[in-house]
Amino acid sequence: MGCLTKNSAVRRFIFRITTANVAYIGLTVSIALCFYKFRPHGPIAFFLAALPAVAILGVIASMGLYLVEEKDEFQRYLMTQILLWGLGGVLMFTSVWGLLETFTRIRHFNPSWTFSLFWICVGISTPFLLRKYR
Repeated sequence: MGCLTKNSAVRRFIFRITTANVAYIGLTVSIALCFYKFRPHGPIAFFLAALPAVAILGVIASMGLYLVEEKDEFQRYLMTQILLWGLGGVLMFTSVWGLLETFTRIRHFNPSWTFSLFWICVGISTPFLLRKYR
């Protein structure tokens, strides 16, 4: 985010968000390999399948902590707008896809892609918002 100042809240946010996203990717890939190779079942399978959600919770917590720690109101406002555009993009995409699933023969949308879709929507909206506030 080119508009963000490099204060301590931003540095902590970048560290937390990077750590949580790396954990999410690492957990997702390693659990997928575990399921492919060992085919766990029963309670352990449920536990392993739910484990990447802990990393997603870490991402949400790091965003919330950033909004609490950031002292610049404009930066908080900008981050809030970016997050709202990301959530709006996810809601729009999944709603349209759900209607297409209902009325056409389109392939089912895998909900595990929702988190990645959120970050894609955030990535698309960020340059537009930064340009708006130049």
